[in-house]
Amino acid sequence: EVQLVESGGGLVQAGGSLRLSCAASGFTFDDYAIGWFRQAPGKEREGVSCISNSDSSTYYADSVKGRFTISSDNAKSTVYLQIDSLKPEDTAVYYCAADPWYGSAWAPTEADFGSWGQGTPVTVSS
Repeated sequence: EVQLVESGGGLVQAGGSLRLSCAASGFTFDDYAIGWFRQAPGKEREGVSCISNSDSSTYYADSVKGRFTISSDNAKSTVYLQIDSLKPEDTAVYYCAADPWYGSAWAPTEADFGSWGQGTPVTVSS
């Protein structure tokens, strides 16, 4: 059974940093792509980053490029999302998602992923 567990969210002041973790189990980590999404109150879920574990390629949405860094520790089956220079508009619940993939990273959409974590909330105060 595929399981994804996010952690690392919290309350932080604008300009601060957080590192979110997505611990994966139940599948061959190297054969999957992992996407990070966020959903702000009253808004649709947005794909912000993706990493393909098969070739280590990455993708970032324009809204987060330069501030978010996705990385993968295959030995720990964990994907990280480093968020720097946090802004109040980054406030959202952040989710990781996984699906088998052997190509390069791409702009993730909800329909691309079959397995989801429960989310970790991030609140940025101004």
